[in-house]
Amino acid sequence: MNQLLTRGPKGTSSGDAEHQNQPEAAQVRAERRRRAAHRWKELKEWTRIHLRRAAHVAHGALAIHQAVGPVSFLGISAALGVALTLTTLYTTSYAVTLDGDPVGVVADQSVVDQAIQEVEAEGSSLLGYDYQVEGELDYQFALTLKTDITREADIEDYFYQQLNEVSDHLKKCQVSVDGQVVGVVKDEDTLNDMLDELKNQYVNENTVESGFVEDLTIDYVYAVDTVMTTDEMRQALEANTTGETTYTVQKGDTFNAIAYANDMSVSDLKALNPDVDINRLMIGDVLNVKELIPVLSVQTLEHQIYTQEIECPVETKEDSSMYKGTSKILTQGEPGEAQVEANVTYVNGYERDREILSTTTLREPTTTVKAVGTKEKPKTASTGSFSWPISGRITSYFGGRYIFGSYSYHSGIDIATSYGAAIKAADGGTVTFAGYKGSYGYLVIIRHDNGTETYYGHNSKLLVSAGQKVYKGQQIAKAGSTGRSTGVHCHFEVRINGKAVNPLNYLR
Repeated sequence: MNQLLTRGPKGTSSGDAEHQNQPEAAQVRAERRRRAAHRWKELKEWTRIHLRRAAHVAHGALAIHQAVGPVSFLGISAALGVALTLTTLYTTSYAVTLDGDPVGVVADQSVVDQAIQEVEAEGSSLLGYDYQVEGELDYQFALTLKTDITREADIEDYFYQQLNEVSDHLKKCQVSVDGQVVGVVKDEDTLNDMLDELKNQYVNENTVESGFVEDLTIDYVYAVDTVMTTDEMRQALEANTTGETTYTVQKGDTFNAIAYANDMSVSDLKALNPDVDINRLMIGDVLNVKELIPVLSVQTLEHQIYTQEIECPVETKEDSSMYKGTSKILTQGEPGEAQVEANVTYVNGYERDREILSTTTLREPTTTVKAVGTKEKPKTASTGSFSWPISGRITSYFGGRYIFGSYSYHSGIDIATSYGAAIKAADGGTVTFAGYKGSYGYLVIIRHDNGTETYYGHNSKLLVSAGQKVYKGQQIAKAGSTGRSTGVHCHFEVRINGKAVNPLNYLR
C-alpha cells in the first residue's frame, strides 16, 4: 500500500490505451449492479416474509399453550427459539466474488460499490488514466452470522491489492539531480546497480564512506512517453558541465600554455579573467580556469595512515664575507619521519579536504646549518628581480609566431620604442657580451649573480663592454633596428641554465 501513495503525473501513456474511454464496459458494469440490486431487494423481501412467518408461529404457539397446557409447550418453545436466533445472531448477506475469487461477505452491496469507487478514483489519479476495476463481480445470497461480516477496510484492501498489481507492472523510475529531471528508466534494480557502479569506481580499501554530492532522488511514475536504457541514464549522469576552478601561475607558465593545459582557447581563458594582463603574468597569480564537472559527482571519505617527511630545522650563522641576501649550506641535516592518520575527502577522485587526526614522530630530523651574508651588496649586485628594460608596447610575444612570411620560434619579447631611446639593465650583473651577433644585431648579454642571463638586442649603439659590472636600471645601449628586425624595438630575453623562458613571468 505504501507504493500506492506516490503520485505520478496526470496523462495517458501509449501502452495504456486499452484503459481509456470504455463506455461499453461501463454500461455492462452498471447493468450488473442494477440486476444485483434488484435481486438483493427480492432476497431481503423473502427474508422479511419468512422471519414474519416465524414470528406468527411463535405467537400461535403461545396461544396453543394457553389452550392445551404446559405439556405441549416444549415443542412450541423450540419453534420460538429458532425464530429469536434467526433475528438476533444472523443477518441476510452477500458472498461477493470477483471472477470466482472470494472478496468477502457484506450486509449491503453499497459497501462494495463504495470501495470500488474509492479505489478507481485513487488509481486514476495515480496512473494517469481512467482506471477501472477489472473482472466480473458476483453476489450470492447467504444467511450469515453478524460476526462473520467482512470489515469495510478489508473489502477496500482487496481492490487496492488489484490496483497495486497493476501499478507495479506499469511503475517506472524517474531520476532527478538537484530537482532537475534527468530521465526515466524501467527497472529499479538495474538502476540501483548502475548507481552503485558509479560510486564503486572511486572506492578502495581505505574508503569508509561514499555517496553523491548532489541531491539524487528517484520517484515512481506511470504515464511517460520516453524511457531511457540504463546505459543512456549512466551517460546522462556522467555528462560534463562546465564549472570554474583556479590555477596558480608557476615559473615558466605562459597564458597560452595554461589555456592549452585546460583544454581552453585563449579567448575563453581571458573571458574568465577580464582583469588579468595576459602579457604580464607573475608567479603566484591566481587565474580562473574551467573545470569539467559531471551531472552527478561522487564523494568518498578515506581513512589513511601514511608516513610524511619532517623538515629539518635550520640554524643560521652570520658570515661577513658574503653579501646580504646570499647564503650557503654549511651542514645539511637529515629529514625526520612521522606517521600521520588522516581522513581525506575526494570528489570524483580529486582531493578536496584533508583532516589530520594524529601525527606520531618516528624519527627526529637533524639540524641544517646555513651561513647568511652580512656584507653590504655593491650597487652592481643582483637583486633577484627584473625591471622592464624600456617602457613600450609589446609587438611580439614569447613562443611561436609568424614573421617574414613563415612560422618561427620567438625566444623573447619585442618592446616597441623610439630610435635612440635608453635601454636599461633589468638587474645588476656582469656584461658577458657586447657586440654584433647575427639576427640579434647589436646585442648586450648580462649574467646575473644567480646565473640567469638577460639579452638586449637590435640596438643602434652599445654603451657597455664585456666584463663590465652594471647596476639595475643602468643605461647599457640605445634602441635601434639592427640585425633581423622589422622596426625599432628592444628584443628582451631571459635565459635560465641556457634555456629561454617567457620574460613576462619574471618582469615586474
